[in-house]
Amino acid sequence: MLECYSPEKGSIQPCAKGKAAILVFSSPSEEERAVLTDEYGIDPHDLASALDPDELGRIEARGDMVVAILKRPRNFTGEDQLLFTVTSLGLFFTKRRLVVVASDDLGLFEDRAIRKVGDIRDAILKILYGTIAHFLGHLKVINMLSETLEGRISASMENRYLLDMFTLEKSLVYFVNGIDSNQAVLEKMRGAGAKLGFTEEQLETLDEIIIENRQCSKQAEIYSNILTGLMDARFSIVNNNLSVLMKRLTVISIVFMPMNLLAGIGGMSEFTSWTDGIPRWLSYGLFVLGLVPLGFLTSWALDRAGREHSRREERMHARMLRRIKPAK
Repeated sequence: MLECYSPEKGSIQPCAKGKAAILVFSSPSEEERAVLTDEYGIDPHDLASALDPDELGRIEARGDMVVAILKRPRNFTGEDQLLFTVTSLGLFFTKRRLVVVASDDLGLFEDRAIRKVGDIRDAILKILYGTIAHFLGHLKVINMLSETLEGRISASMENRYLLDMFTLEKSLVYFVNGIDSNQAVLEKMRGAGAKLGFTEEQLETLDEIIIENRQCSKQAEIYSNILTGLMDARFSIVNNNLSVLMKRLTVISIVFMPMNLLAGIGGMSEFTSWTDGIPRWLSYGLFVLGLVPLGFLTSWALDRAGREHSRREERMHARMLRRIKPAK
């Protein structure tokens, strides 16, 4: 799909193709790819790189055309199962024309950091700012999902929450690599800024973009390190939840163990002979009523033993704290 724009009155306005200085090709068809290579002189290899999500960021000069491949977050959908990935974005610009090639519609000019757009260099800076803003927005979403999953893991033993955490961790790896790749492109673009036609004011804006991208990279690394470092702790939480459940099931089985023992000592035939002459509904009813207090007595004994163990642990912990002398 082709969209045509032109910098007019300090902003980017849609226009006809004949007057367009900015051409945006989203998911170009075979016919549009032929137009890009034949009419606009874009190398087929560079065109394929702009549509390859695994392509590394780079910037090169092809005669009077500059080719820049950037990384950008892919639009998230519910089918991605919490996997946030990155895609490539190709910028092919000369002195008077900018051709943008993307694998999908990314909303290139939605960012408001650069309000005044006078030429295509300002449009390039706006795209760079928008890329960083998209990364930061996705990082906030990943952080919110991580906190939500952390709470669910603390109260659950299901593997699907751990798998979701692994997926988010994988997403952060993609983001860190993509942001660092953009950093190399930005620094190289800054070094050749005068040759690329950037003014002094635009170079100052580019310096700000480099700082923003560096901060974004640091934030992504922090999120990634935190998520990686806490995975072992979350595994321990799941194992502890499983241990607590097994403890409860063991207590229940112990409560019923004395009753099973009494019921199995004589068997049903012996019990019938012992209660010969007594109506069965009365004998069995009394037997069941006798087992109920036994179950409550066993449960009380186990609960008391557990409380005694907890008190001993608390006393040991208190003694340990008293031995610790505060630093002067």
